[in-house]
Amino acid sequence: MANIALWTAVTYYFFFYTPGHEITWKEFVNSFLASGNVDRLEVVNKHYVRVVTLPGRSLPQGGYVWFNIGSVDSFERNLEAIQQELDINPENRVSVVYTTESDGSSLLSILPTVLLVAFMLYALRRSASGGGRGGRGIRGLFSVGETTAKVLRDEIDVKFSDVAGCEEAKLEIMEFVNFLKHPKQYQDLGAKIPKGAILTGPPGTGKTLLAKATAGEANVPFITVNGSEFLEMFVGVGPARVRDMFVLARKNAPCILFIDEIDAVGRKRGRGNFGGQSEQENTLNQLLVEMDGFNTTTNVVILAGTNRPDILDPALLRPGRFDRQIYIGAPDIKGRASIFRVHLKPLKLLRELDRDGLARKLAAHTPGFTGINLSCLEKKTQVLQPEEKRTVAYHEAGHAVAGWFLEHADPLLKVSIIPRGKGLGYAQYLPREQFLYSQEQLFDRMCMTLGGRVSEQMFFKRITTGAQDDLRKITQSAYSQVAQFGMSARVGQISFEPPRQGEIVLEKPYSEETARIIDEEVRVLINKAYCHTEELLAQHRDDVEKVALRLLEKEVLAKEDMVELLGQRPFAEKSTYEEFVEGTGSMDEDTTLPEGMREWNRTRPEVLEGEEEKPQPVGGAA
Repeated sequence: MANIALWTAVTYYFFFYTPGHEITWKEFVNSFLASGNVDRLEVVNKHYVRVVTLPGRSLPQGGYVWFNIGSVDSFERNLEAIQQELDINPENRVSVVYTTESDGSSLLSILPTVLLVAFMLYALRRSASGGGRGGRGIRGLFSVGETTAKVLRDEIDVKFSDVAGCEEAKLEIMEFVNFLKHPKQYQDLGAKIPKGAILTGPPGTGKTLLAKATAGEANVPFITVNGSEFLEMFVGVGPARVRDMFVLARKNAPCILFIDEIDAVGRKRGRGNFGGQSEQENTLNQLLVEMDGFNTTTNVVILAGTNRPDILDPALLRPGRFDRQIYIGAPDIKGRASIFRVHLKPLKLLRELDRDGLARKLAAHTPGFTGINLSCLEKKTQVLQPEEKRTVAYHEAGHAVAGWFLEHADPLLKVSIIPRGKGLGYAQYLPREQFLYSQEQLFDRMCMTLGGRVSEQMFFKRITTGAQDDLRKITQSAYSQVAQFGMSARVGQISFEPPRQGEIVLEKPYSEETARIIDEEVRVLINKAYCHTEELLAQHRDDVEKVALRLLEKEVLAKEDMVELLGQRPFAEKSTYEEFVEGTGSMDEDTTLPEGMREWNRTRPEVLEGEEEKPQPVGGAA
């Protein structure tokens, strides 16, 4: 930019800067014309007049004097008139010469174009000096079709021992590690070599971590790219980057190619060909062609990760492209204990603390947490005003007491009025790790969630905005029961898929009459839960007040405090690690390999010619 500024300044100096001294018409007449000092007048470009004085006459600083004229005709008339007025003889009158000089106006018209070209050259030079394969800084504009994939070799130090809570997925993916380490074993046995696997599951369950561990265990290059990096503003960039990515993978074979968030480029086709949608389909088509072109001896395994497998194109999921679909869900209680052991290993703890016992206790208190949630546990607190603190205490006491006396409510672990994050207080429960819920269980959960709003109305005769999240949860639960789970007699045994978050719904899959019935049934269900909660807390009004007063005193109540105030809960429940894992076979997660995979990582010895080959176990051979 400094060079451009300097060039502009030089251009202005030579073409636009006038070194002469400007005067007015009156000054010209009085100081030059009347005194007879003018030799001639030069009309330059019909815009201004340069005064050329007689030799030996002094001039002001600047070399010459000049003055502007409106038009040549008016200048000539005025000059003729003033010379007649000064009574200058016609023989001695000043001669007028017309000249044309370059004043930079033509250059001024092309100056914007010149500056634009100079800026583009400067930008290309900067990008060329800072770019290169493997990053967003590409080598100039003309290398936009190069892949942005990054090749990691020595940077990967993740092993299978660093991945916990997904033992079944690890067993499935060990086959790919064995193939990358010993591909000749598969080829000699005539086994079909797997091309790739797609890792699915909720966000934060360890899909990318497991892919890294696969590359680290196999000790091969790990090529990673994000699905959104294929799509840019230029047409044709996506397919070009796909081709270049597979060329890069073949050069680094054996290797693992990991495409994270593949749903950005692998969405189902056929939804219109407008703008970016058409470019996305072209990129997907190129990806399908490249995966079909991989022969079985390339020694490149393709792994992909997504949490939206339902929107992927069926052609992408068929065998021959992604041979395996490995689901990685949220870990169970044993898996969470294994994850906590991994995170507790590098920490310096007090000697009297038992790491295994601490991991089990934390696992019992974190149902539903994913691996990333467990690694980022933290506390955030703030201060409440006294009046708000009292309202929150009765609100949380309503939750706790309602859940304590509802048969199908989850066991209470802790209730607190210490603000954390957006919540001014919370009641922590231990949800059952189950997949099937009865109508009674869902109804009791709604009643427990409404306990805070009912308690506020009962004790303060007013309601606050503190129940906003509670109302959102019960509304969502009620609509799911009526429109999805077929738990409404009026709607019937029908299930309507709800719109996903951020999805634009142009029309509902049911009529306006059905929508009206669904809304009515939801209101009836919520009102029924509210009335039931009112009756329950009215019977235990004293218990709610006892819990609220104790909360104002201690701020945090554990299960033992609730037993002291309310007595034993009248329903059986599980709240400790030992109770949860009772009857499941072992106290901890089973990490032993099956019999056929004990030697999955062992090299098969070469068979000499003429010798009979002894069968050797090869883990996961197809």
